[in-house]
This record gives sequence, C-alpha cells and structure tokens, in this order.
Amino acid sequence: MNTEKLKLQVQQRAMDAPNKVPHVLVFPFPGQSHINAMLKLAQLLCLGGLRVTFLNTQHNHDRILRFNDVHSSLSRWPGLSFRAISDGLPAEHPRSLDRFLDIFDSLKANTKQLFREMLISGRSESEPVTCLIADGVMTFTIDVAQEVGIPIIVCRTASACSFWSNLCIPRLIEEGEVPFQGDADMDGAIRLVPGMETFLRRRDLSNFLRAKEHTDRAIQLIMTEALNTCRASSLILNTFEDLEGPILSHIRSRISTIYTIGPIHALLKSKLANSLPSTSTTCTSSSSDLWKVDKTCMTWLDSQTIRKSVLFVSFGSYATVTRDEMFEFWHGLVNSGSPFLWVVRPDSVAGKGEGGHISAELEEATRERGFLVEWAPQEEILAHPAVGGFLTHSGWNSTLESIYAGVPMICWPFFGDQQINSRFVSEVWGVGLDMKDRSCDRETVEKMVRELMEGKREELHKSSDEMTEFARRCIREGGSSYCNLERLIEDIRSTSS
Repeated sequence: MNTEKLKLQVQQRAMDAPNKVPHVLVFPFPGQSHINAMLKLAQLLCLGGLRVTFLNTQHNHDRILRFNDVHSSLSRWPGLSFRAISDGLPAEHPRSLDRFLDIFDSLKANTKQLFREMLISGRSESEPVTCLIADGVMTFTIDVAQEVGIPIIVCRTASACSFWSNLCIPRLIEEGEVPFQGDADMDGAIRLVPGMETFLRRRDLSNFLRAKEHTDRAIQLIMTEALNTCRASSLILNTFEDLEGPILSHIRSRISTIYTIGPIHALLKSKLANSLPSTSTTCTSSSSDLWKVDKTCMTWLDSQTIRKSVLFVSFGSYATVTRDEMFEFWHGLVNSGSPFLWVVRPDSVAGKGEGGHISAELEEATRERGFLVEWAPQEEILAHPAVGGFLTHSGWNSTLESIYAGVPMICWPFFGDQQINSRFVSEVWGVGLDMKDRSCDRETVEKMVRELMEGKREELHKSSDEMTEFARRCIREGGSSYCNLERLIEDIRSTSS
C-alpha cells in the first residue's frame, strides 16, 4: 500500500470516530531509566482519561513480567495495556553499556520495520493508535509516524541541560572545541553553549565527546538524535521550569511546543493521591524494574533512629565498577563512619581484578553500620527520614528523585547526560558535590562522604530544601508541571480528533 493511501485511511478513520477516546502508544528506549519515566507518563495519561498502550522490547517485557506483577497492574489500570516488539538482538546479547551501539543499530535495522508493520496492521483494529509518544533517542519513529500519518510527540527522559548541550555539538565541532581526548585540559572552559558560558568545562560534557575525531560513531549518534528531535512537532521533558528555566528558553528557540511535566514520579504520586476515591483504590503506580526488588532494606532503614544519618549509594541500572574500585568504595564508606545502604547489582562489577579479599574488619564494620542489597525501591529509600545523602551516578531520574526528596548528592557520573547533570547539581543548583573524574580511592571516598554528611551538611540541606519546595510547588494544582500535563492531554485529544 502506498504512503498517501495509508495516510488517507488513517485520517478517514479519525473523522469517522471523532468522539472516541484517543489511543496513545508510548514507546521508550529499552533502558531501565527510560522505561521508568515513560511508564509513569503513560499512567498520567491514563489518569487523564486516555487509552494507552506501552510498547517494550520483548527482552525487557519478559524481564518485567519476571520481576513485577503486571497482570495485577493491568487490573488496576483498565486504560493501560502492554505490548512487546523485538529489538532484533539475539537472546544471549548482554545489552550492556559497553555494547550500547549494538542496541541502536539493531533498533534502526530491525525494529523500525517491525514498528511500521505494527502500526499499519493496527489501522484495522476497533481502536487504532491515534497518537505516538516515542523516546527522543529513537527518532526513527518520527519517520515511521510521518509515513503512516499518525501524530507524534517526542519524549526526552534526560535533562534539558544535557539535551541543549547535544544540540550545540555542531557548533562546538565547527569551532574546534570538540572532540577532545582524555589527555586534554579537562578543566578548559567551553564557551559556546548558550546559558552555560560561565561554568561549563570539557569534563562536564558527555564522555562520548572524548574521542579522536568528530566522525566517531558515538558523537554522531548523540548529535544526530538531538537534531532529529527538532523535527517533531512537540517535546515532552521530565523537568520543571524553576529547575531548568534558563536552559528551556534556549531549547524553545528550536522547538516551540514543549511540555515540562517533571518530576514525573512526583506528579504521578500527587495525581493518585488527589484522585477520586474510586480511582485511588484501584490505580497505584506500577513498577517496571528489570531486577527483583529487595525490600528488606526498608526494615533496616526503619532501625536507624537518627534522622538524615544514612548515606544511600547506588550507581543506577547500567554503570559498572571494577572489583578494585568496589573495594575502594567499600573501605571509603566504612571509614567515613556514616551508616550506609548500598545497591550492588549482580552485574555491576566488571572484570576479574584482584581487589583484595573481604577482611574480617570490613565484614564486621559493614554488619555494624552498612547494608548491601542487589536492587532496591529507590523512591521509598530517598523519602525515608533516616536518609541524609545520596552517592549517585547522576542519572536524571535519580537526580530528580533526590531533589524532590531533599537529599543532597555526591555525584560520580559515568556516561551520557550524567557528566553535565553533576555539574548543575554542584555549581548551579548547589544541592550536592561533584566527584567527577576523581580517583575513587578510599581516602577520596571517605573525604567526600564526610564533607556531605558532616562538613557541608547544613549548607547543602538548606539548598536542597529550597529546591524541593520549587519541585513540590510545580506539581500542585495550578503549578507549571500540573498545567503542562493538562495542556498535553488536551492537545492529544485535539490532535487525535
């Protein structure tokens, strides 16, 4: 069937059923943080009266089924359904950070065509998809949407500051500021990202820019996906105006329609808490964890009687450390004297390495004031009154959750948007310390933890409390994120009809 005929059929179906509930298909990139944010977005749309299909890759769909009660979730969310699509990779592929280009290549080479066929075959269903919301790092979905004739909105799950810096890459290349290799002066100033001229350094840009040539595949990927995002009619961002307003003004020069609806996790909780009793008893936030959550750590947290005394440690869903680095962190945490709750994923330690043995003293000190867990309910932990600090990889979900909970951070970023997030945490928002590119030897870790939990405790908590109030204000009725969500839902209704 040719493209024009297909478009006419889609348009005719929309005209024939103007009063039907819009059907939105939400398609995240197959990574834990992307899935988390976009599933919460899907649930917000359901609360707004829309029908939503959440599309995962088959690999991640199977993992979610293994570790979460999806069937119970479906019964609580009658407007939400789940579908799966192949990512084109063999079952044994690790889908790990060091192989992330494989994922992008396969999505474009294999999933794109399957996605197109899914939308075409769905046009004959009683409730065909009337709007797409796709992850902003999978802009091949824009091509498919335009071909099939379905409106598309792009959602970026990373920070606005990261997205804006990626949009500026062409100019940075043209002026010779990027790429740069690891032996360059990493504290050298970057002057060509508007809004960041006074504080941005080489080390604060994505680690993907630490390459020999601008033709490097990773550089080309993040630049191309950012530029292609501007082809969409509108953009959803998981941020809020009081947090990234100055940067958002620059992005609006490239994309006129932007819906800032963050922090999404907090907006969803607020909407659920304030919904009608009949709704609140059936709808609760659904989990999309790719690992089994161990809630025994909450009992341990309850036993900590001193407020804000515990350091929470988690490096997210992708980052890995060597065995040597793990032991240095472990000794540093123990030596700091602070109680700590540490998430150590089963796949988080890379390589063999010597790393030393677990001494009797280390084991005893950990039993006295530490708790290790493979995967944990992060939002609950950060909201716990015993938690007073967060040693984090600076992923955007973690950053927003920490800001909303009023928990200061130590940032030790790994890749992507995390480098620039950590700079904004320390230099712009003043809600944490940046440990970027520092050696993670035990002395450094101990010093940074003591500075966060003792030396700068009052100063950082004061700044965090102020930023938390901004975040809470934006999700209340009449707040910027609250209103932007309402506008998004109405625009979807209008576009779909």
